[in-house]
Amino acid sequence: MQIKFYGAAQTVTGSEHVLSINGKNILLECGLFQGHRDETYEKNHTFPFDTSKIDAMVLSHAHIDHSGNIPNLVKSGYKASIFATYPTVDLAAIMLRDTAHLQEMDVKWVNQKLRKNHEPPIEPLYDLSDVERALASFVGAHYDESIKITPDVTVTFADAGHILGSACILFEINENGHKTRLGFTGDLGRANMPILRDPNILQDLDILIMESTYGNRVHPPVEHMEEELAKTVRDVTDSGGKIIIPAFAVGRTQLIVYILHKLFDQNRIPEIPIYVDSPLAREATEIFRHHPECFDRETQRIFLTNHEDPFGFKRLTYIQTVEESKALNDSKTPCIIISASGMAEGGRILHHLKNNIENPRNLILFVGYAAPDTLARKIMDGEQVVKIFGEEHTVRAKIKSMDYFSAHGDRNDLLHYAQATSPDKLRQIFLIHGEPDQAEPLRDTLNSAGYREVDIPKAGEGFKV
Repeated sequence: MQIKFYGAAQTVTGSEHVLSINGKNILLECGLFQGHRDETYEKNHTFPFDTSKIDAMVLSHAHIDHSGNIPNLVKSGYKASIFATYPTVDLAAIMLRDTAHLQEMDVKWVNQKLRKNHEPPIEPLYDLSDVERALASFVGAHYDESIKITPDVTVTFADAGHILGSACILFEINENGHKTRLGFTGDLGRANMPILRDPNILQDLDILIMESTYGNRVHPPVEHMEEELAKTVRDVTDSGGKIIIPAFAVGRTQLIVYILHKLFDQNRIPEIPIYVDSPLAREATEIFRHHPECFDRETQRIFLTNHEDPFGFKRLTYIQTVEESKALNDSKTPCIIISASGMAEGGRILHHLKNNIENPRNLILFVGYAAPDTLARKIMDGEQVVKIFGEEHTVRAKIKSMDYFSAHGDRNDLLHYAQATSPDKLRQIFLIHGEPDQAEPLRDTLNSAGYREVDIPKAGEGFKV
């Protein structure tokens, strides 16, 4: 068996790996690389392998850095099935359609600039018709259901607790009469987080491919999360400002809404308007509502047993139209606006940042990870002047980042996951989906725990195992 790591290798975007087993090639993830526009387009446009020779694809969850290049994969010649959990199939449908739409809008804007400079136009990576063809290839699975994807490989999806439908994936491989258990964490969630169940840890593994996004960080205790958010809302409201929250439409938005719902019901935040301004978030929330089987006991007890909607309450408005979105710019009273994208690289959040980032009474609240070179990362890193829609804006609003909401496991979670299999059994670990300053310390931690073979693959690097 050979494993080649093409994406999310010493970085956190563009997850893409190929397992070659008994003459069959299995693609694990097919995500979009995110970064500088020119570099992004080139990396996403051309695959480093022959797409027509991939025999099966397995997807851990619907986030775009894991799923976003699937339509381009199908467009480039892939004709086999794409295996994922049922909630992931549902979420991928809306997310890939949204990504195609955003690409078309972005390319239209870029081509206007190219036309002025008498340069040739570019095309989007894929369009809506490509998305629909790709969606026809998806095959849904339940958690803990085993599916044979090639004659010698069976996969089982275990709940990863990261976003709705996210999975750790067990590959049971029969190679020349020798059986191997290979585990892939996907993006690993955290224990005791609201809404979703805790991760279901794969055990008795021979090989582990593990994410390392926060391999050198420890998140603050989950139990402090609600009060920190409540205090932040009270402080900004008292100063007469707005809170602008760039949040991923899938997962993070639902988590923030859930917690605000609890805080509002408990009279721990003022009665200010709360807006979710993201068509994708609105659609994703509907899919959450359709999959209560994924919810944890707290969500069942607090909301569902009382026939309450965890994601809807009287101070909350889901913005529908562009006109309603623009009207928020004229509001002078305190409010909370949650909008996508979380990395502030597109979507309606850009308009809200443009209209609020220069007011010192306002707060830009970051509740998730932002990749290097994204607008969110630039603001988080303290840049005083940033470009939004090509125009420079001085950052006068208060800036705050809260790590409580991270849907990724931290160093302790990752170590705990690996230690479910003893060092004597787990012969090799590959750390992916993490920048070197996170992956390298995690490797040292794992080595200290007795795991001797821990590799941090480079992009394009292959291993025989």
